[in-house]
Amino acid sequence: MHLGRVIGRLVASHRYEGLSGVPLQLVQPLDSEGKDFGGALVACAVISSGPGDTVHYVDGRGAAMACPETFVPVGATILGVVEEATNNGQVVAGMQRRER
Repeated sequence: MHLGRVIGRLVASHRYEGLSGVPLQLVQPLDSEGKDFGGALVACAVISSGPGDTVHYVDGRGAAMACPETFVPVGATILGVVEEATNNGQVVAGMQRRER
């Protein structure tokens, strides 16, 4: 499971049949300090999330298993919105940090 921030939404006019109705979002992975880590990736969203939200996501086979129709060709899937993430007592990500 990984930590990330939704930075955008994607619209695909053509998509794999098993992904109909599944929103696609652009996610910026975050490191253990809540800072950007690596390049952005496209993730399916099986929960309600949007730009600015800190989320947790899975990749690999787990990402395909988390979608409404399993075994679809996806690289990452958002599983939840993070309200707060702490590291050694410091808030590093989440809604509380964004409000500051």
